[in-house]
Amino acid sequence: MAILFLVLLVLCACPQAAADNIQTIYVALGETVELPCPSPPTLHGDEVLSWFHSPTASFSTALVAQVQMGRLVPDPEKPGRESRLQVLTNYSLWLEGSKEVDAGRYWCAVLGQHHKYQNWRVYDVSVLRGSQLSARTVDGSSCSVLLCSTVPARRLDSVTWLEGKGPVRGHVQSFWGNGAALLLVCPGEGLSEPRGRRPRIIRCLTPQSKGVSFSLAASADASPAQCAPSTGWDVSWILVLALIAGLGVTILALSIKLWRRRVQGAQCRDASILQFKPEIQVYENIHLARLSLPAPKIR
Repeated sequence: MAILFLVLLVLCACPQAAADNIQTIYVALGETVELPCPSPPTLHGDEVLSWFHSPTASFSTALVAQVQMGRLVPDPEKPGRESRLQVLTNYSLWLEGSKEVDAGRYWCAVLGQHHKYQNWRVYDVSVLRGSQLSARTVDGSSCSVLLCSTVPARRLDSVTWLEGKGPVRGHVQSFWGNGAALLLVCPGEGLSEPRGRRPRIIRCLTPQSKGVSFSLAASADASPAQCAPSTGWDVSWILVLALIAGLGVTILALSIKLWRRRVQGAQCRDASILQFKPEIQVYENIHLARLSLPAPKIR
């Protein structure tokens, strides 16, 4: 009965928590986070400490941990899902191996005969996750697309991108949106040869120094002048070579055809020259002239 009364009080009092009592906490996916719970100044031994969780995807409230203050004995009937949640000796909530379903609001409460319900502090937990993609520019250079997002979606205007302890090297462009921050890293000059061969570690950091790390391969760091020439055949080169080969075959066919026409024309001219014999033509003209002499006149 006492637990049911406590849950009803939580449902009524949590939305009325002051804005200054709500603390935003960022935790990377798979990492651990500790949520402190301030205890009352005096304890009488009958107080019960309870931790509650309100997921972001629903308006429900779940009791995730409950212990007797002073004895710190966890409730054996708590659900199996909360095996990753433990209450420490200082009454803090220990969340191990955070997942996206762990995002939401957490708060602790103390209930006893001498203490009324008190919502000591509210933690708004956001889970950070990272995604890494690759892209190519117009000139064929390989770029990396680094995406840092949160569950639930929050604006990440205050996110800082760092490589080591300084800014990210190369040609970079950063973008921000609702629930995500994006960094475009393209090859740039000025990378020393020894570091250019090692993977680059780029971090997406929140103001609480929590973030996600990305590893960029050395091939994406080298400038275009240092890259080895590609030995593969590109589709555009194959098309150009096919076009050149087609033009060469066409020119060769036209040349053969024109050469055959010239040979045939020369043969025709030689045949006409052989049929015309000047000496025969002169003999025939003389013979005809003799035959056509006029007869002598008789006086």
